[in-house]
Amino acid sequence: MTKIFLPFLLFSIQVIFIGNCAYGQIKTEKERPNILFILSDDHTSQAWGIYGGLLSDYVKNDNIKRLAAEGAVLENAFCTNSICTPSRGSILTGQYSHINQVYTLSEPLPEGHPNIAKTFSKNGYQTAIIGKWHLVGKPEGFDYFNVLPGQGRYWDPILKTEEDWKDGYDSSGGSEYQGFSTDVITDLTIEHLENRDKSKPFLMFCNFKATHEPFDYPERFASLYEGEEIPEPASLYDFGPETTGRTFVGQKLENLGQRWDNATKDPDNWWTTYPGLPYPLEGLDSVQMRKKIYQKLVKDFMRCGAAIDDNIGKLLDYLEAEGIADNTVVIYTADQGYFLGEHGFFDKRLIYEESLRMPFVIRYPKEIRGGQRIDDIILNIDFSALMADYAGIPKPEFIQGKSFRKNLNGQTPQEWRDQMYYRYWLHHPNRPAHFGIRNQRYKLAFFYGQGLDKKGVSKETTKPAWEFYDLQKDPKELHNAINDKAYATIIAEMKKELKKERLKYGDTDANEQVMKQILSNENLN
Repeated sequence: MTKIFLPFLLFSIQVIFIGNCAYGQIKTEKERPNILFILSDDHTSQAWGIYGGLLSDYVKNDNIKRLAAEGAVLENAFCTNSICTPSRGSILTGQYSHINQVYTLSEPLPEGHPNIAKTFSKNGYQTAIIGKWHLVGKPEGFDYFNVLPGQGRYWDPILKTEEDWKDGYDSSGGSEYQGFSTDVITDLTIEHLENRDKSKPFLMFCNFKATHEPFDYPERFASLYEGEEIPEPASLYDFGPETTGRTFVGQKLENLGQRWDNATKDPDNWWTTYPGLPYPLEGLDSVQMRKKIYQKLVKDFMRCGAAIDDNIGKLLDYLEAEGIADNTVVIYTADQGYFLGEHGFFDKRLIYEESLRMPFVIRYPKEIRGGQRIDDIILNIDFSALMADYAGIPKPEFIQGKSFRKNLNGQTPQEWRDQMYYRYWLHHPNRPAHFGIRNQRYKLAFFYGQGLDKKGVSKETTKPAWEFYDLQKDPKELHNAINDKAYATIIAEMKKELKKERLKYGDTDANEQVMKQILSNENLN
């Protein structure tokens, strides 16, 4: 009797065990969060309003504030290569540029290269990207894509799907959508989500062209800031390296004024159109000209950003209406920062704070307490690791970054980084190629000034030069203190740490002969 009963009992236990496992798996599948990753272009922290600063009382940011109140804001999120294409490559792969091979604006991710969309797709998620892609080659790993060719255009944008894809930035063959691009991309995102397979969680990238130059905006914001004088950054009238001791010229605001003039005089042969032209600058002295250029730049930029804020609201409202807001991780960030007149600059690329810093807000009602500000140093190579963590996917081996989920819950791991490594590759004499290190107080940068045969770089080299900033005493980076004897010990220690960071991430220039000599001269190899 016992012999008959025992197998039956074991069989019954096995059935119960298997049944419970199956039930648990189904439950887990249903509970895995959706992830909505909203990415804008160049929408710098100065223009978000939630980071303080001169523009905080001027920007339209109701929905960014809504996200911040219901989630967590990163105070120290940084880009590892501050330019559009490489930053997007790092977000998708969790890797530095020298690993994913996206160095400048012209390289695709290598065919077959791992990325987080592929990982999610293999783990039961629906994956999609709509909007700006800007990685040259066809998107891989996404079950669906509908993306702008290259920068795309602000009005009546053309987007391309799998059916009409050609590598590069050719817009032929795509579909034209009527309206302003930020509105169009949002509407297409919502339409795609409405038609999703609701038995699966989703990973949805909604990527805006805004606020990239030419900083266009919909008609509803055309009169915003009309007649207003926007406050100026303290370093607006920095006219050259001699002012601060920086070691390069940079992208001056006057160059933007010249672009407006070119677009006015020869619109058929200029690469883009700008709103509000003509914008005459003739007859102005250097101070008057810079002041006038700044006012147009910053107003256009904030108008463009206002359309982003509008559309973030539409996306959040959709999640609420669908009843999935509580189970959706919403992230809003920009691919890098941008200069809005600081140092007399526009554009990005540099290790300076306005360019280096990535604004970032995340909401996940099930787990993240609202209203938090996180000071830990977070990098764009960490984003994909975080998303995998929320999805219950072990961190893929290809990711160099790490999840900061515990950080967001106030449990920063003891071994969390206290410094970050940065490298910019798209060399030009006015903005030389450089790498550097930043910790909570100090920043050290080495402008090595070599193109290294990367795509789109200048062949004109520049003399290697160092810059050092005390961000506590000099948060606006107005004094290059590299030769200040008071910092000699700190600088020497940071050079050692810089070498360690380069070794840690495998960025050693081992195959670059010209760099070997330069690094040897600086004791960096």
